Amino acid sequence: MKVILQNLTKKFPNRNKRIREDVVAVNNFNLEIPDGKLIGLLGPSGCGKSTALNLLCGLVKPTEGKIFFDDDDVTNLPAENRGVGMVFQNYALYPHLTVKQNITFPLENLKGKEKLSKEQMQQKAYEVAKLVQIDELMERKPSELSGGQQQRVAIARALVKMPRILLMDEPLSNLDARLRLQTREEIRRIQKETGITTVFVTHDQEEAMSISDMIVVMKEGVIHQIGKPQEVYDNPINLFVAKFLGTPPINVFAGRVKEQRLYIGDEAILTVKDVPDQEVYVGIRPEGFLLKKDGPLSCALEEVEVMGRDITVVSTHNACHNEAHTIRSIISAENIKDISSATVQFAVKPGKIHIFNKETEERIYFTID
Repeated sequence: MKVILQNLTKKFPNRNKRIREDVVAVNNFNLEIPDGKLIGLLGPSGCGKSTALNLLCGLVKPTEGKIFFDDDDVTNLPAENRGVGMVFQNYALYPHLTVKQNITFPLENLKGKEKLSKEQMQQKAYEVAKLVQIDELMERKPSELSGGQQQRVAIARALVKMPRILLMDEPLSNLDARLRLQTREEIRRIQKETGITTVFVTHDQEEAMSISDMIVVMKEGVIHQIGKPQEVYDNPINLFVAKFLGTPPINVFAGRVKEQRLYIGDEAILTVKDVPDQEVYVGIRPEGFLLKKDGPLSCALEEVEVMGRDITVVSTHNACHNEAHTIRSIISAENIKDISSATVQFAVKPGKIHIFNKETEERIYFTID
């Protein structure tokens, strides 16, 4: 099922009566979701991603714009008629019902030609329970399940009607770190096996990048960038996207371009062609640093964090805009022998460095020799 959001806008009345302007939660949203793909809506809290999800499922009506499922205009279609499965952040399981009863509940409301017998409902419930690997827990109640198992029940309940679209609103936020990793892998497996078009909402960029075919990065109700996760990470369109994606986050410096050379402080770290002289922000990914005794970028060494295969060099630079001017550089553990003084010297990998306009924070593209 292909989904098209066309000039979609949602405004809410402002609760502050002194301000007459409405709050714009989703602003002129244009997005095409290909059939059978898993799309991650990604952004900080309050960016409008959950509102976009609620518009898709019909819980909220748009102020402007249209929603299409394939060629069908579903903008004004009630939620129960859209064929959408929803997995909520808090699971929303019925505590007095067993797992089997929770899963079959959506089937009990089917009417007319779609109405199923009790045997058919149980068969469908066991099929989808097996898919999410909870078929041995069917007689338990939610209170007897772990968080991960409850999440699987919620997914099974959303899938049992074989919806045209599956929507997930921060489904992993209540799980611990290890369980989050396991469950997101399961979500990806289930989505591939069913082939259902899925929209996954999260503020965790690692989650979105690890399982999505495509990510949509949002801020204040506006789409900033759409693309494959690695493409967006490697080629952020602006400083916001660059800072939002990546763990550890990108290191941001105040810099300037002068005579086609890029400076951080008084040090020229790279030759950049076709860029006029100007003040800029310089973003360097943690993996973009190379320890080098005669490297052009000098930083004050704070500590070295050994993490097995890699090490993290923590240093500072007065031009760095990170908290406390702290720079985190990920380098190979083999290079730890090169760290022996209070100052570390870095060269930079051109493919891991981005420069941005100081005023607009838009990406400035450059070429190198």
